[in-house]
Amino acid sequence: MSSDTQTLKCDFVGGPVGHRFRQGGGLRQALPRAIGLKGKKPLHVIDATAGLGRDSFLLASLGATVTMIERNPTMCDVLRDGMVRARETGGKYNDIMDRMTLIYGDAIELLPTIKPDVILVDPMHPARGKSALVKKEMRIIRDIVGTDPDARKLMDVALSAAKKRVVLKWPLRAKPMEGIIPPSHQITGKSTRYDVFIRT
Repeated sequence: MSSDTQTLKCDFVGGPVGHRFRQGGGLRQALPRAIGLKGKKPLHVIDATAGLGRDSFLLASLGATVTMIERNPTMCDVLRDGMVRARETGGKYNDIMDRMTLIYGDAIELLPTIKPDVILVDPMHPARGKSALVKKEMRIIRDIVGTDPDARKLMDVALSAAKKRVVLKWPLRAKPMEGIIPPSHQITGKSTRYDVFIRT
């Protein structure tokens, strides 16, 4: 493992995740809107490509029950360590961790056995962004997990497994993923868009 890889850290309390949590923004943010969180009936969300768990943490902080699936053992260990440290902080962080579950495995195999309300898919995208911080962190993650050549297959499985909707997190100006149905609608952020697929 390289020294860069060893510096990769999942931090729910400090850094940008902790800052976003403390500043709020709530249900008005693009991701909760895409997921369909309305602050009423709790949703069960599967984060099929958990990574560092940032999206999962946001959704759990807003009341969703989130099951994170991560198939890379190194990333799974990094995420598990971040969850332990957040729980040790106590208070609201402990409550949020109670709504987050981490499963080590392949979402393509696991999703048909879970049948959640909503599935979030965030495949590894081509390198993008100008920020040196983002570029370094993403480079380290790519060194660990590689690419997601089976992202289309994952989307096919997700579209079959979700009860209410599938949300595909995608670069803002990227072309739609090839070979899948058009989204029901899109919600855009500053550099990201969410392609939303409503299941009927």
